Order: sequence, then structure tokens, then C-alpha cells
Amino acid sequence: MYEVHVDETFAAAHNLRGYKGKCEDLHGHNYKVRVVLAGPELDSVGLLYDFVHLKQVIQGVIRSLDHKYLNELSPFDVLNPSAENIARYLHDEMTKQLHRTPNGASIAAVTVWETETTAATYRS
Repeated sequence: MYEVHVDETFAAAHNLRGYKGKCEDLHGHNYKVRVVLAGPELDSVGLLYDFVHLKQVIQGVIRSLDHKYLNELSPFDVLNPSAENIARYLHDEMTKQLHRTPNGASIAAVTVWETETTAATYRS
């Protein structure tokens, strides 16, 4: 199985509803996102998936979150914008936009860092 990954960043504010502690207050993060694609075969060029196309998909999805208050955006107006929920949301949105590949590459995991030392991963 081959894997490739691309990292991107975005900045956003949020607060956790129902949480007791400092994260219940409005605050922001410089989020880091890592998207991992996996597949059993390389294409005729020797690639699992073109990094340029993967970056475009990631940037297209995170652009709608960048410099926003996440709690005001769907689905986070109902769903708490935790790192775990953000990772799942990004996974699902990018999966919708990812071009199908003849070699079966697909998103295996999305990791979202809120800080340099704290992250959450959603795996499909």
C-alpha cells in the first residue's frame, strides 16, 4: 500500500459548547491539516496521486473555514467544532471533491492540529 500526504494550514476561531474550561470561551488557532491518501497501485507516471491536485482539493475546502468563526458555519453551528469533528468534516468534504483515480487512491486519514502538540485524526 502506498501513501502520500499533504499539509496545509488555516486560521479560525471557535469555542466549545458544553465544555467546562478555557476552551468554552472564544479563542483561535492556527490549524495545521494533514491529508493522507492511500492506494495499492501507482499510475503510469509512478504517482499515487498528483500533489498539485491534492493541494487544490484541500485548499478549496479549508478556504471556506479560513479566518472564520467556526461556530457560525454549517455544520459547526450545531456540531461542536472540536478538532475531532473538524477532521471528520474535512475528510467528508474532500472525499466529495477528490477526483476518482483508476488506481484506487482514496483519503485514508485527516489530522488536524490545534497546537504544535495537540492533534486529532479521523481515519476512513
